Amino acid sequence: MTRTGVVAGVVKTRLRQFGMLALVAVIASVALFQMFFKLTNSFPQHYAGVCIAIAAFIVGVWIVLCFAQQWASQTVFFSVTTLSLIGLVEIIRIDYENQGLGRSSGAGFNQAVWLTLALVLTGIALIAVRDYRVFRKFSYIFMIIGLILLFSPMIPGLGVTINGSRIWINIAGRSLQPAEFAKIFMAIFFASYLFDHRDQLAVGGKKIGKMHLPRLRDLGPIIVVWAACMAVLVLQKDLGTGLLFFAMFVCMLYVATGRTSWILIGLLFFIAAAVLAASTFPHVQNRVHAWMHPFDNQTYQAIGGSQQLVTGIFGLAAGGILGTGLGQGYPALTPLANSDFIFSSLGEELGLAGIFAILTIYAIIVGSAIVTAIKVKDGFGKLLASGLAFTMAFQVFTVIGGITLVIPLTGLTLPYMAAGGSSLLANWAVATLLLIISNQANKPEADIDSDTFAMAAMEVINEKKAQEERHEKHAHREPRAITSDAIPVVSNDVTTVIPALTSESEILEDENPESDNHESSESSSESSLGSSSGDALPGNIHDNQVKPAQESTVEDTQETPHVRLEEGEDDE
Repeated sequence: MTRTGVVAGVVKTRLRQFGMLALVAVIASVALFQMFFKLTNSFPQHYAGVCIAIAAFIVGVWIVLCFAQQWASQTVFFSVTTLSLIGLVEIIRIDYENQGLGRSSGAGFNQAVWLTLALVLTGIALIAVRDYRVFRKFSYIFMIIGLILLFSPMIPGLGVTINGSRIWINIAGRSLQPAEFAKIFMAIFFASYLFDHRDQLAVGGKKIGKMHLPRLRDLGPIIVVWAACMAVLVLQKDLGTGLLFFAMFVCMLYVATGRTSWILIGLLFFIAAAVLAASTFPHVQNRVHAWMHPFDNQTYQAIGGSQQLVTGIFGLAAGGILGTGLGQGYPALTPLANSDFIFSSLGEELGLAGIFAILTIYAIIVGSAIVTAIKVKDGFGKLLASGLAFTMAFQVFTVIGGITLVIPLTGLTLPYMAAGGSSLLANWAVATLLLIISNQANKPEADIDSDTFAMAAMEVINEKKAQEERHEKHAHREPRAITSDAIPVVSNDVTTVIPALTSESEILEDENPESDNHESSESSSESSLGSSSGDALPGNIHDNQVKPAQESTVEDTQETPHVRLEEGEDDE
């Protein structure tokens, strides 16, 4: 292709991407204007500046993405931006209703600030991180950071209990949910660990039907992760986080090994944990009872009962097919309508058509991540992309499934749309990782970045050096003596005798191609095997294992002592 054709192709691609960006801007602008004019008949000035700043940062991040990660899948960026803006509009709308009900709420303005910060951090990360494989070098450090973040709410004076769960920390008067960030660090560690140990974990043990069960000694990692998730459930009373981490690990374990037995074992561990939690912890019992009997009057009136769940269901029902319209419903009647139950709020005002469109956008993000995992050649990238994709899909399923009575409520929030800075920042970090990985996956072979190539070359060189060091250690090791004096070899009508070598000097003589002893050994070897047409030798020694000495390596010398074949007298 000529240079003019390449430039024309790039321009065409950028114009198409700019069209997608314009579509996102139109959707968000129409939603904002409709909502504001329906509620106040004007566009508030204090939101005008924030909206202009967000629009400017979105355009800026897109420009950075085009130059810093030019091969990245921008579908992920546009989808995430659309979800974030729709969620922001709904949160601002719920704020206005709360103010009408006499409740003070500034979640909308806070969400706008968090979104601006997420865009800034995304732009910085896209410029600073050109190759995601640098994270593999710090996998165990990420594991430590992830565990510290996961269990930091248990630190006295730092962690706080909100709505019965101790999953928050208080910093400078702000509440943060560190588990949202811990899932990113743990995903990187899981991907690195499973990539390094995939061969051991893929080894099958006993076979049941067509399925190979893993060996008992390989169950250690899944038991450790399961125990950590149970600790989260017991200590923090957080069902959703423990379930999310365990499901993410099992998914990545299956991707790394390709064995369905790991999925079955994960399900068994999950069922055991669910039964234990439902029979032991009161808050889990309340959620299960509210799920099974949501419309029971006693359950509805009970503390921690099904009132929130039933109100959200009625809100979804009120939306119908097309919804009541932005600013025309009553989503604030549902407790935590802007966070845990924002899906029911959107369903009330956007209707079934609106939530199906939202689910389609989530499916596009997950599908793009899976395509990236398939296309990227690096095993670490495959595991990381697939793990992040599954984590997002699983989180969306648990949130929507809990609101629609498919499963009990878990306490997780809808990615990119629910109010909360921790969730928004963490999920934008997930999207940024997917963009960086997709850039490497879509990059043409001829356009491989020099830093990336150098990193891969260094890994090969280091591995080669390690192999040479192992060979040198073997070279200095004493050769193993063969206890038997001779090994009879039967070949059709010829019987030869193979004396065992017992000294290092004889081995060295066989390895020296210039020595006369080597030549006689080679000729005698060919003579003794000339009449043998592939017959197996006693002691599992085959004729194809006997090689000329000049073709043997140092490693062969140390692993299997060389033997010298002499012509038998029967040849006469």
